[in-house]
Amino acid sequence: TRGQPAQLYLCPFCHDFQVTEEEGKGGERKEEEEVKAPPEFQAPPTVIMFPRQQEIRSKGLRRQKRDWVIPPVNVPENSRGPFPQMLVSIRSDQDRNISIRYSITGVGADQPPNEVFSIDPVAGKMFVTKPLDRERRSSYHLRAHAVNMNGERVESPIDLYIYVIDMNDNRPEFKNQVYNGSVDEGSKPGTFVMHLAAFDHDDNTTANGMVRYRILSQTPHSPIPNMFTINSETGDIVTVAAGLDREKVSQYSIIVQATDMEGNLNFGLSNTATAIISVTDINDNPPELTSRTFSGEVPENRINVAVANLTVIDRDQPRSPNWNAVYRIISGDPIGHFTIITDPHTNDGMVTVVKPVDFEQNRAFMLTVVVNNQAPLASGIQSSLQSTSGVTISVVDINEPPFFPTNPKSIRFEEGVPAGTSLTTFSASDPDRFMQQSIRYSKLADPAEWLSINTTNGQIVTTATLDRESIYVKNNIYEATFLAVDNGSPMASGTGTLQIYLIDVNDNAPSLLPRESQICERINRNAGINITAADSDTDPNVGPFVFELPTFPASIRRNWTVSRLNGDYARLSLRIQYLKPGVYEVPVIVSDSGNPPLSNRSVIKVKVCPCDENGDCTLVGAVAAAGLGTGAIIAILICIIILLSMVLVFVVWMKRREKERQTKQLLIDPEDDVRDNILKYDEEGGGEEDQDYDLSQLQQPDSLEHIISKPLGVRRVDERPIIPESQYPIRPAVPHPGDIGDFINEGLRAADNDPTAPPYDSLLVFDYEGSGSTAGSVSSLNSSSTGDQDYDYLNDWGPRFKKLADMYGGGEDD
Repeated sequence: TRGQPAQLYLCPFCHDFQVTEEEGKGGERKEEEEVKAPPEFQAPPTVIMFPRQQEIRSKGLRRQKRDWVIPPVNVPENSRGPFPQMLVSIRSDQDRNISIRYSITGVGADQPPNEVFSIDPVAGKMFVTKPLDRERRSSYHLRAHAVNMNGERVESPIDLYIYVIDMNDNRPEFKNQVYNGSVDEGSKPGTFVMHLAAFDHDDNTTANGMVRYRILSQTPHSPIPNMFTINSETGDIVTVAAGLDREKVSQYSIIVQATDMEGNLNFGLSNTATAIISVTDINDNPPELTSRTFSGEVPENRINVAVANLTVIDRDQPRSPNWNAVYRIISGDPIGHFTIITDPHTNDGMVTVVKPVDFEQNRAFMLTVVVNNQAPLASGIQSSLQSTSGVTISVVDINEPPFFPTNPKSIRFEEGVPAGTSLTTFSASDPDRFMQQSIRYSKLADPAEWLSINTTNGQIVTTATLDRESIYVKNNIYEATFLAVDNGSPMASGTGTLQIYLIDVNDNAPSLLPRESQICERINRNAGINITAADSDTDPNVGPFVFELPTFPASIRRNWTVSRLNGDYARLSLRIQYLKPGVYEVPVIVSDSGNPPLSNRSVIKVKVCPCDENGDCTLVGAVAAAGLGTGAIIAILICIIILLSMVLVFVVWMKRREKERQTKQLLIDPEDDVRDNILKYDEEGGGEEDQDYDLSQLQQPDSLEHIISKPLGVRRVDERPIIPESQYPIRPAVPHPGDIGDFINEGLRAADNDPTAPPYDSLLVFDYEGSGSTAGSVSSLNSSSTGDQDYDYLNDWGPRFKKLADMYGGGEDD
C-alpha cells in the first residue's frame, strides 16, 4: 500500500482505494489503483486497519487519500462454535505511540439484539457470541471506534457489514395440507385444474430456496393412473388424458411433493400436500322416461288435481340444472286443460288439470309428452328417443248440477197483474246427457210471496197482485230465486234468478204538499204559499199536476185563489184584501197526468196571522192565529208572572232557612257530633229470646284464694290481677248536657288506667274452667247397673286399653 505507516496490513477482502488530486483552477483527477494483499495475509485472522487521513499541500495542490473500502464479513448461519468465535481484528496505526481502546456499536452490539457481537477493547479482536439465523436476520451493520485513554477519538469510525450465509435448514411448507380444485367432466388434455404453492424460508436466490413439485400418487387410477400432471416450477396441475366422467369417478385425490435444492431428492428437503380434485357435472346425460306410455283418469269439472305421474331417469348431478326435468305437452291438448308440474325432490312429472274437462265433450285425452333438462345438453350430446312418451287421460262422468240457460232471466209485466196469472216458464237443463234424470223445481227466495213454481215444468204463476210501489221492488225490478234439483246419485242442484220488470200504471192518486203553512192576513204582492204534489207512480203517470179549488163551499173560491207556477208547483194566495187571523182548512184538488188521470182532494191548514213590515208573522199574531183572544193572552201572561214570583219566593225562603240552621248553637262540639253516624232502626228485636245469655261466664270467682296461693310467674293471663282497686272520683248521675264530650273522655281515661278491668291481656285463654261448678261433682252419680261388672274383655283390646284392664279387670297396677 501507499502512504504511511509502512506496517499497515490489508485483509484479503480489501479491494481498491481512490486518490483524488486537485490541480490548477479547481481541476480534478481521479485515479484508481487496485491493491492486492500478499499471500501471507490472506489467511485468518483478518486484520482491518483504520484508514489514515493525510493531506499533502504543495504549491496550491492538495492530495487526499481515499477512504478504505471495507469488504463485508460473511458468517455462516447455525455455526456450531465454539463460541465466542473470532471474526476479524481491528487495528489503528497509532497504537505504537499511545494506548488505544476499541469498541463497536450498532444492532447486535449495543442495540437489540444485544451482545451478538463483542470486541476486545485492547487487542481489537471482534467475536460472534452465538449461532446466527439468517431467517431471523440476514445482515448486520456495525461501526468500529478507536479512542485514547482520555476517551478522545483518534480515528474516524469505520463501517462493518456482516452477512449471514444461508444454509438449507428449512423444508418447503404448504399453506394448507389439503387443497380443493375442480375440473369439468369430459375436459380435454392440457386443461388447467388448480394451483399449489409451497414456500421455503431459505434464500430463494440459491438452491436452498428453489422448490420443485411432482405428483407422488393418484387415487383412484381410473381410467388411467396418470390423469393429471404438475408443472415442477409453478405448481399448476393440468389434465394429461381424456376420459373424465363424473358418473364413473366423481373425485380424485392426488399427493403432491415439494422439494428444495431444485428438486434434488438426495440433498433437498421435502414436504407433501393433498389435492382433492372434484369432477364437476355437465349435462351429458339426457333424461329418459321410464315408460313409453302412461295413463290416468280425471273427474270432470275438477281442477288442480294430479291425474297421472311420469317418472324419469337422469344420471347427472341430482338437484342441479343438468338433472332437473322440464316436461312439455306437445300434442293432444289444444285448449290447455292440463299442465305438468315437476316434483323437485323426485324429478317426477305430475300431470295436473288446470281447466275443467267435460265428459260430454271429451271422454278421453291422448297426450304426447317430451322431457328435457333445465340446462341445455352439452355440445355433441344427442337427445334420447326415450325422452318422449304418450299419456292417456280418461274422463270420469259425474253427476253435474242442473243449470238455467238464461240466468238471470228478465221478463216485463205491468203492475197490478192479478193472482193466478202465468208469467213464464223458468226451466233448467241437465248437462248429463248420458244420464236419464228428472229435475224438480222449488222456490228458494220470494221476498213478497208473490210467485209460485210448478215442481215439474218450472212454470211461474202469481199468487198475489204485483205492485211496483212495494218496498220489495228496487228500481222497478222484483227478483226471485228458484232451485232445480236432479235425482242423480248424489243429487245435484242449481239456482236461477228471475227478474220481473214491473211497468208502472196510474194506480196512485197524488197528495198535496205541504200539509200546513201560514200567510199574512192582508193581501201582499209576494204573499202566497207554494204547493206541490207527491205521487208514488212514475213517468208518465205523475206531473205535470193540475191544482184547483173546489166549488163547494163557495167561501173557498171567494177567499182563496190558486195560480199555476209550472208543471209541478202552484201558489195558493188570498183573493180578498183582508182575512181575519185564524186557522183555515183550505181544500185543493190535485190531478196527475196519467191516462186516465187520478185526482185527490187534499186539505192544507193555513194559519192567517198579522205580519210585520218584512211580511213575517209576529209572535202575538201567531198566538192569535191559533184561536186565542186578547183577554186569554193577557190571562196567560199574568199566570206566567205569578208562577215565576212563587218560585223566587221559595228560593229566598230556603236560603234563609239554611243560613239560620248554620248559625244555630250546637249542644256539643262539632267534632263530637255523631248525629250523622247514628242510625236508628225501629226494630224491637226478639223479645225474651234476646236476653237468654249465660251470664255466669262473665262473673268473677267467688274468692281470690286460689289465685293468691299460686307462686309468682305462673298466674294465668286471664285472671284478675292482685292489686288494690283504684278509686275514681264520683261521677255525677246526670251530667250537664254541655259537658257530654268531657264525660265521654273522662270515662275513656278511666277505662284505660284501670288495670282490673278486663281484658287483662290481648291473649285470651278459653280453656279456663273456673273455680268450680254449681252443679256439683259427677262422682256422686252411680251406675245404673247392679252387681259386679266383668271388665276382663278389656285385655283383648290391645295395649292401648291395658291400663283400664289392669284397673277394672283385676290385673296388676303398673
